[in-house]
Amino acid sequence: MQNDVYLDSKEFTRQLAGDIIRNNKISRDTYDKYDVKRGLRNKDGTGVIAGITHIGNVIGYEKKDGKKVPAEGRLVYRGYEINDLVNGFLSDGRFGFEETAYLLIFGNLPDSHTLENFKKIIAECRALPKGFTEDMILAAPSVDIMNKLARSTLALYSYDDSPDSEPGNVGKELDQALHIIARFPVIVANAMAAKRHYYDHESLYIHIPNPELSTAENFLYSVRSDNSFTKEEAQLLDLCLVLHAEHGGGNNSAFACRVLSSSGTDIYSAIAAAVGSLKGPRHGGANKKVIEMFDYIKKEVSNWEDETELSSYLRKILRKEAADKSGLIYGMGHAIYTLSDPRAVLLKKLAGKLAEKKGMMKEFNLIQSVERLTPAAFEDVTGMHKIMCANVDLYSGFVYNMLGIPSELYTPLFAVSRVVGWCSHRLEEVFSDNKIIRPAYKAITVERTYTPMDKR
Repeated sequence: MQNDVYLDSKEFTRQLAGDIIRNNKISRDTYDKYDVKRGLRNKDGTGVIAGITHIGNVIGYEKKDGKKVPAEGRLVYRGYEINDLVNGFLSDGRFGFEETAYLLIFGNLPDSHTLENFKKIIAECRALPKGFTEDMILAAPSVDIMNKLARSTLALYSYDDSPDSEPGNVGKELDQALHIIARFPVIVANAMAAKRHYYDHESLYIHIPNPELSTAENFLYSVRSDNSFTKEEAQLLDLCLVLHAEHGGGNNSAFACRVLSSSGTDIYSAIAAAVGSLKGPRHGGANKKVIEMFDYIKKEVSNWEDETELSSYLRKILRKEAADKSGLIYGMGHAIYTLSDPRAVLLKKLAGKLAEKKGMMKEFNLIQSVERLTPAAFEDVTGMHKIMCANVDLYSGFVYNMLGIPSELYTPLFAVSRVVGWCSHRLEEVFSDNKIIRPAYKAITVERTYTPMDKR
C-alpha cells in the first residue's frame, strides 16, 4: 500500500483482504497435526464431552467395540422418550408445548391442576412492558426478525427492576425465565408486524395475546390479520414447538447460553447469545434453506415424479452446479442421528395428513422422493457411502408453508420453542457446581522480532 495515498474504507479493505486470509486461515491438516477436535467433534463425528446435564439426551448411534454403529434416533426430555410424550398429549387431544416446557424447566411431568396453574402463569407473563412494542420494536424495526428478537431480549434487561439476580436466587431466575419464554412469541409476532409495515408496505396490525389460548393458538391468532385458525393447524404447530424445544446441551445455541451463563452474566445476555447462534444457517436457519432449495427444484425439474430427472438434479446440487451452489442438500443428514431423526418421523406423519386435506400431496411426495434419493446421489457424487436420514428441517419448513407462515418466521418460531431448552440449561448451569467454561486453544504463531516503524 502506498504510504502517501489515503484510501476510502472499501478500497482499504479490498487491498488488505489478502492479509486477512493469509493471517487467519487455519488448514484442516494443522488441526490434525495437533490433534485438535474441530467443532469439538471427534474424528468419527461424535461430540467431545464438555458437560453433564439432566435435561435432554440425543441418541443417534451406539458404540460397540469402540466403533460408532448406526441406530434409530431417539430424543429424550428429562428421561421421557419424545414419542411417548407426543403420543400422550395427542391421544388426549391436548396441546403439549406448555406441558413440555414445565417438564424441561422443573424436571417432572405436571398433574392436571399444576399444568392449568402453569398455563395461567404463562398467560399472565406474556404482556410486554409498557411502551416496549412502541419504543423497542416499532421505533426500530428490522428486516430480520431474529435480529429484532435478539435486540429485544437484551432490551428487556432495561425494563427489569433487578436484572442481575443475586447468586442462588432461584425465585428471581425462574421468574425471569418464565417471562422470557412467555414473551418470545409476542415479540416475534410484533416484530413481524413491524417488518410487514415498514419494509413490505402492508397495513400494520398488532393483536393482544388471548389468555384463553395456548402458545401455538396465540401465535397463529397474532400473526394472522383475521385471527382465524383451525384446531388442526394449531395442533400441528404445537407439535413443531414440542419437537424443537430441546436438543441436548451440546447444540450450538444451548452451549452458547451455557458458556455465557457460566461467566455469571445476566439471563438476558445469555438468551440473546443463544438467539444469535440460532440465527446462523448452520443451525436454526436451515429450515428456511430447505424451502429455498425446494423452490429451485420445483422451478428447474420439469417432472417431479420422474425419479431419474430428480436424482440427476440432486447430483447437480451436490456438485455445486445447481440451487444455491453450496453443494448441500438441506434437510438431509445430521451430526448425531444416523438411521432416523425421531422429530422428522413424527412430523412427517402429521404433515402427510394435512397435505392431503390442503391438496398439497404433490409437494409432500416430492419431499419424500428427495429423502429417498439423496443417499444414493451422495454416494455417486462423493464416492463415499454414508448412512443419511432426513432431519427435522426437511419437514418443518413444509409444515410452516402449509400453515401459511412466511419464511421470515421459520427460524424465529424455532427460537420461540427452543427458548424453553435455553432457559432450562441456564438454570442448570447457574445452580450447579460449575466453573466458567474456558477451553484451551493451541497457539501456532511463530514468534517474531518487533520491527520499528521506520524499517517496516
